[in-house]
Amino acid sequence: MSELYEEVGDEALGEVLELFASEVAEGLERLAHATGPMSIAAEFHFLKGAALNLGLDNVARICATGEENARSGAPTEEQRLAVAEKFPACCRELSTQWRDRISTG
Repeated sequence: MSELYEEVGDEALGEVLELFASEVAEGLERLAHATGPMSIAAEFHFLKGAALNLGLDNVARICATGEENARSGAPTEEQRLAVAEKFPACCRELSTQWRDRISTG
């Protein structure tokens, strides 16, 4: 996030975070409706990349496990529920932290 902030600055960072949040919401929606193992794995893979870009390592690990489970035919419901809960919460928290940092910086 620090590198992204340095690249885009104060004003654009909020827009970038909103774009990420929108893309994450779309990915979570696709994951919720995915039925085949390959489409489930693909959505977890997408979300894992988004989480890593935001520095959300815990969310990325959940996504990696979901992706691996989908590819191997193991259940993914636990990871689907966890990522659907944690990813939006982490995005909101991250956005708030950066807004606070920018306003006091």
